[in-house]
Amino acid sequence: MLPKYLALFAALPVLAWASEPLPPAVQQIEKQGIKIIKEVKTDGGLRTWLGQYQDMGVTVWLTPDGKHAISGYLYDEKGNNLSEEVFKSELYIPQGRKLWEKLTAAQGIKEGNPDAKRKVVVFADPFCPYCKQFWAAAQPWITAGKAEVSTLLVAVINPQSGRYASAILSADDPAKAWGAYEASKGNQLPPFPEKTSKAVFNAIQYHQQLMDETGANATPAIYYMNDKQELQQVVGMPDEKQLEAMFGPK
Repeated sequence: MLPKYLALFAALPVLAWASEPLPPAVQQIEKQGIKIIKEVKTDGGLRTWLGQYQDMGVTVWLTPDGKHAISGYLYDEKGNNLSEEVFKSELYIPQGRKLWEKLTAAQGIKEGNPDAKRKVVVFADPFCPYCKQFWAAAQPWITAGKAEVSTLLVAVINPQSGRYASAILSADDPAKAWGAYEASKGNQLPPFPEKTSKAVFNAIQYHQQLMDETGANATPAIYYMNDKQELQQVVGMPDEKQLEAMFGPK
């Protein structure tokens, strides 16, 4: 099982950097299916490249004679895995920031203060009970103007999920309709549109595409940036500690 911060980026595309031609030995490593991304600096004196194989970061080193390449992890004399720091700083964090730009640019249902420092994006299904719990738990921060939550509706739980999402997004005020629906525990729903507009249909499809990109397979799938500008993921109903981490103190 991947660590949480690795699993978050398992489905993301590899970032590419322009670079000089790879040494022949490193090219042979690339032929084994490892995507070489860029050359990086590491301790030890060997030339090092950052790569990615499937959903994992890889470090590749060139021996001093320039004729041999080694792939694996780099450890120091204290047992610290230096490769993991390279993966995090050079691969996962930049990927997370690019994903965050896409998530915040999506046309979600906005609730709260648009000028708030705390921004949260959540993928939610109309039939998801934990989404309703999260909506209720977030309200103190939303009503106090301390946070803005953007909800991206998806249809993953029930055959009627898409129809319900369409009704909410087709309402004159989707945020008001979503709030009423969640507060009523799914009992207050706007009228179903006679025909789902292309814009609403495309929005739901795009939300699903974004959710697939994050690698999440359940709702609520919640995303926010921490104080270090690192993308964080919580799947399922957050506990009190997680709520405070994403929203700050009440």
